[in-house]
Amino acid sequence: MEFVSEDAAKIFYDEYARHVGFVMRVMSCRRSERDGRILARRLGCNKEGHCVSIRGKFGPVRKPRSSTRDGCKAMIHIKYDKSGKWVITKFVKDHNHPLVVSPREARQTVDEKDKKIQELTTELRIKKRLCATYQEQLTSFMKTVEDHSDKLSARIRHILGNLKEFESIEELLLQRACARCDH
Repeated sequence: MEFVSEDAAKIFYDEYARHVGFVMRVMSCRRSERDGRILARRLGCNKEGHCVSIRGKFGPVRKPRSSTRDGCKAMIHIKYDKSGKWVITKFVKDHNHPLVVSPREARQTVDEKDKKIQELTTELRIKKRLCATYQEQLTSFMKTVEDHSDKLSARIRHILGNLKEFESIEELLLQRACARCDH
């Protein structure tokens, strides 16, 4: 089988998994070393592999719990083809566990995922507008500070000019006073 996109293959295998009675898990991928895009992907049963307990320096990091992994080998391998399509290159059908998914284990439907994506996109759009508003306010504030700084600099230059003029006058008066004292 071939698909127009990686997502189309994921959706197909996810629907197949629901129909058959297991939960699909996105597993590994292979990326292009040149540009980093995904060239191949493995999708499989969520009971694939075995859970390795994580241990810290001083014992278990988290509470030990029963593993949901059974070493199941069921999977598909999809690969990006030169034709621009995603092709299934390997299919393992057999599971080593019962195939019944309880409602608690079932993942969100595509519609629920789409709805969540729309909600998050709307929230992101609102945050971007808010960010743009803050940016405008910050730019306006910085312009005000810059204008105020320019005015202060001009005043300081004016005051320094007056001080220099005053010092010149004071020095001149002092010289005249000294000249009168000498006569």
